[in-house]
Amino acid sequence: MTLLTGFSDPVSGAQRAFRQILKAMSEPGTQVELIDGPVWPFLSPAMCAALLTLVDHDTPLYLAAPFAGEQLKENLRFHTGAPLVDRAARAAFALLDRDFPAVLLDEFAVGSGECPHRSATLIVDVPALTGAPPLTLRGPGIESRRQTAAALSPAVRDYLCRRPVSFPLGLDFIFTCGRQLLAIPRTTHVEVD
Repeated sequence: MTLLTGFSDPVSGAQRAFRQILKAMSEPGTQVELIDGPVWPFLSPAMCAALLTLVDHDTPLYLAAPFAGEQLKENLRFHTGAPLVDRAARAAFALLDRDFPAVLLDEFAVGSGECPHRSATLIVDVPALTGAPPLTLRGPGIESRRQTAAALSPAVRDYLCRRPVSFPLGLDFIFTCGRQLLAIPRTTHVEVD
């Protein structure tokens, strides 16, 4: 196994990343920068920092095919202890590329009336967080409305706009590109501008 380096200072690096991710989740559509993210093959620094910060031995992780190489799996096991699952329905977190199959969205856990927190968080790497047709966001953490122009796949745009299950159920999304990250949690109402 080729061991890849994590945060140069694991405690303070993860704390800084957590604060930035929390800002992104509590202010949907706001871009944050994860400056301390390690650089691993096949992962953006923001995606890598999010994984090393959020995933641990209690959070089953699903990896889309482009991320399912043995080197990444071994390093995720070493650095996070996360159990890797091959079925999306069992995942608390998922690592996805922009081109994952649309039907996969229907497989992830959305929680239940008794346990809405048992839904999945999808970390999706996208080619850009700007320049795409805008979406308007409304809801908690947004004063009136906010726009995002992240380059989302048609399947993700459609899912976000139609939200097939009502809050408090649903999927939380974290989008990464380079060292940038933005989030659209299940509390956010999304519509095409």
